[in-house]
Amino acid sequence: MTDLVIRALTTSDAHLFHALQDASLVGRGAFGHRYAPVAEGGEYRPDWTWVALRDGTVVARAAWWAAPDDTAPVALDWFDFADGEEEAGAELLRRSPFRAEFSLLVPPGWREMPEVRAAAEARIDAARAAGMEVLVERYRYEWTPDCPLPERPGRLTFRPEPDDAVILDVLRRCHSVTLDAHARRAIAGPGGLDAAAQAELDIFHWFPSPREWWQLAFTPDGEVAGIHVPAHNPNGPCIGFIGVVPEARGHGYGYDLLVECTRFLVERGAESIAGATDRGNTPMAAAFARAGHPVAQERIDLV
Repeated sequence: MTDLVIRALTTSDAHLFHALQDASLVGRGAFGHRYAPVAEGGEYRPDWTWVALRDGTVVARAAWWAAPDDTAPVALDWFDFADGEEEAGAELLRRSPFRAEFSLLVPPGWREMPEVRAAAEARIDAARAAGMEVLVERYRYEWTPDCPLPERPGRLTFRPEPDDAVILDVLRRCHSVTLDAHARRAIAGPGGLDAAAQAELDIFHWFPSPREWWQLAFTPDGEVAGIHVPAHNPNGPCIGFIGVVPEARGHGYGYDLLVECTRFLVERGAESIAGATDRGNTPMAAAFARAGHPVAQERIDLV
């Protein structure tokens, strides 16, 4: 094979991104917007979009994404390549200057779909060859008005908490015993539990939705049970966070928090609500199912 040319796109040749046909859609990440550069009203920056060319033909592509005010990519949002060009895809990731999580979206039950499984596993293998690793598989949910709207159980009371220090303490308590793979990875890193809680709080502030939406939940005796964060991410309304403090677990309060978060967003006009949890977080997955949130996609998170 001829040598690869790997480079970022520019405003003048951003159209090359579409030279690689996207038949299966496997390769889109968690945000998965229609690809269009900022100059054309889209959300992608050409200098954060890289391609691999062989004899002038695009054989692999990757696009990193961030919100308009971000100064560095927060996600690898597109990664795919032509048939037989897995190594080109891996080399593209190796040579790019960006390191961000890749959340590969696939249909529910994707392992039972031979073509989809082959395409997904090819992208996972290429990302691994470039130095990434699978952190966790997750369910991605999408509530719509066609789904049941669960009634509030009425066991908890909710109120906003304006003090970030109080929110941070509750997050620290929630993360101290957690099934969430991202939180566990953060806790294992520099700064431990405190840094993991702060990183979660930073995400809440990153959401382009009102700070006053964040609510703590309280038991009838006035003790903190947990926190829920109704939010908007750049794609729309979402379940930003659900957390139960360790001493309040065993009562199914995750369901109560999820119901409140859902109804809060619906009461403010949401017609679609995204949510997600790790496949291994069976209590939260059960809460989503009970609250009428169907699995819309599955997600493989690589870091």
